[in-house]
Amino acid sequence: MRSIEQVRLDNGLRVVVSEDDTAAAVAVNVWYGVGSRHERAERTGLAHLFEHLMFQGSANVKAGEHFDRLQAVGATLNGTTSFDRTNYYETVPRGAFELALWLEADRMGGLLEALTQENMDNQRDVVKNERRQRYENQPYGTVHERLFALAFPESHQYHHLPIGSMADLDAASLDDAAGFFRTHYAPRNAVVAIVGDVSTDEATAAAKRYFGGIPAGPAAPEPPDGTVGPLPDQVRQDVTEPVPAEAVYSMWRLPVDGSRGADASELALQVLAGGSSSRLAERLERREQLARGVGAGLSRLVGGTSTGVLAVTLRLGADLETTEAVIDEELERLASEGPDDDELERARALVEHDWLDETSDYAGWANALAHFGCLFGDATLASGVVDRLHAVSGAEVRQAAELLRAERCARVVYHVAEGAVA
Repeated sequence: MRSIEQVRLDNGLRVVVSEDDTAAAVAVNVWYGVGSRHERAERTGLAHLFEHLMFQGSANVKAGEHFDRLQAVGATLNGTTSFDRTNYYETVPRGAFELALWLEADRMGGLLEALTQENMDNQRDVVKNERRQRYENQPYGTVHERLFALAFPESHQYHHLPIGSMADLDAASLDDAAGFFRTHYAPRNAVVAIVGDVSTDEATAAAKRYFGGIPAGPAAPEPPDGTVGPLPDQVRQDVTEPVPAEAVYSMWRLPVDGSRGADASELALQVLAGGSSSRLAERLERREQLARGVGAGLSRLVGGTSTGVLAVTLRLGADLETTEAVIDEELERLASEGPDDDELERARALVEHDWLDETSDYAGWANALAHFGCLFGDATLASGVVDRLHAVSGAEVRQAAELLRAERCARVVYHVAEGAVA
């Protein structure tokens, strides 16, 4: 079992260290407990905007220098924003891990010294371009935006995606951005995970040296309780766009991350559409030749609910009504019968394989430790993922499948626009 040591600094920063001398490298992953669900109305998109602004300079680092310094020593690095958190990560050679910590600490403690109207305006434009490239100009690119808007009421924190509203971003002032940073980018709202060829004592001492002098900051306000049950009725949206083929996307509100219900839901989705032996792959792709692709997955969220998505892309010429009928029939059958033993073991094997693959390197393991440390307050929970998966029974999977009925989903159906090229 991999070693995991946790230390909380006087300013509230949680430091997690996992020693591993397999390679002469170290991964650093900093998670902040702020995502799009922490944004206030009419100021959506700030969490994602800060993912960009954090690379635009800080007290002792010029704009772009964070990337330049780390790439100069052979590092890989980036940042991501989700509904529940934002993170920044780098994997560096053993000798450069203190450089990584210093750079992370400089922007945690000194970003506002470099935040200007110019770089804020510049990064707003970058985000708008990102939206055009990733959402508006991609086939099916708007599907998640549509699904979340259908599945959650406008007042719910998961109604909008982390990319946010472009109108809200345009309306955000420099003071709005500075206030957001002061509220959420503080040591007491962060976890630093350090994994690799460094001792616990050395890593902890370095973390104290670079981060220990940063003021704790205010306690971030808790977002509204987002607990909601399943949708009472199916909600549907039909979209005609220049997509290559018709497609059916379904989303459900499922148990919150960290619960046995979430684990059972993930297994149920795998039985339905995980891998070539899943029920829908077998029936839609091979037996009835209606689909050219099926897939499903669970988005584990902590704001009162998780979400599950099932995606089916039709073959050219396949009948949409027949395809939807088959999907709904298989949803009903799983809810009524549950999985058989072989299906349950295959589903477990798929999820376990994905988890082990995801955490096989330093970067993936650091991300997992920061995930559990930030969202659940205990990084050691990462060690029990596989055991918790195998503890889920077939009866629990059948119970989870009750939530996956057709009448409880938000559904977006894409139709091919006339003249579109397949």
